[in-house]
Amino acid sequence: MKLCGNGLVLGASLAVILSAASVACAGGDTKPAQPPDASSLSPAGSPDKQSGGAADASDYVGTETCKSCHENIYNSYEKTPHWKTMNDTRGGASKQGCEGCHGPGAAHVAGGGDVTKIFTFKNASVKEINGRCMTCHAGGPQHMNALNSVHTENGISCISCHSPHHAESSEHLLVKEEPALCFTCHLQQKAQFAMPFHHRVEEGLIRCSDCHNVHGSSLMKQVRVSSTQDAICYKCHTDKQGPFVYEHAPVKVGGCVSCHSVHGGPNAHMLKLSNVNLLCLQCHTTSSFSSAPGAPSFHNQGTFFQSCTLCHVAIHGSNFSSFYFK
Repeated sequence: MKLCGNGLVLGASLAVILSAASVACAGGDTKPAQPPDASSLSPAGSPDKQSGGAADASDYVGTETCKSCHENIYNSYEKTPHWKTMNDTRGGASKQGCEGCHGPGAAHVAGGGDVTKIFTFKNASVKEINGRCMTCHAGGPQHMNALNSVHTENGISCISCHSPHHAESSEHLLVKEEPALCFTCHLQQKAQFAMPFHHRVEEGLIRCSDCHNVHGSSLMKQVRVSSTQDAICYKCHTDKQGPFVYEHAPVKVGGCVSCHSVHGGPNAHMLKLSNVNLLCLQCHTTSSFSSAPGAPSFHNQGTFFQSCTLCHVAIHGSNFSSFYFK
């Protein structure tokens, strides 16, 4: 038994030795890994100086050099808010003046004004243009959803509405004043603002951007929210905000647009329907699809009870009556 045990130990030791030897032989034919030759890298491996890659200080020529050829643009540019970048040295030459947006200009100048040697916005894609602008304008609540906004998804770039060089509006460098700028695309809304009852946008009392964040919002239609995260309507219509003891469900669930055409319409108070009772009966019916209580049997819609709000005066919510009588 003891001899047999020693034989097992010797056999196991021999197996370990042979296994180690085979690994050593196999390793002898394996060459150690070498770093790739820099010359074999694709062009993508080296940064493109004109597309946002790292550039040397010598690649920047300064705004005064740009002025020697583009004096008209320069004279307009120095009157815009972008001019203040000339005095901000924290970001270096890549964040200053013309080259802050167009990239380093040394190759452009050396090429006799070769436009392929510098970034131009004219023929760039929406993604490239917005990416350039967001380099500086990405911060803050106004632009945090810009790259995912409805405008961006529909091929509207920053320079579709803004002109860094030739803005007609000094505020926000817009190519046109509001609402004319918005009406360039939103013709349906322009017609709604011409209705007898409308928000006074064309009169200049409010602007499209008062209710909509044109750079993107987490809500549908790029609608803003108030400081308390409620509907933006309450910014002006504070008496409708509440909270109320007896809330009217559509106000909280569907919002103001449940009953109102918010841009404008032919009906008083910008209601969606001319008859108030027909508007209310869209929900207050005996049908099973609505959880709202139906109209009482004594409410004869053909004679007396044709305007619900004659009695239910606090229709947006009440602190005293569950039927919104006061």
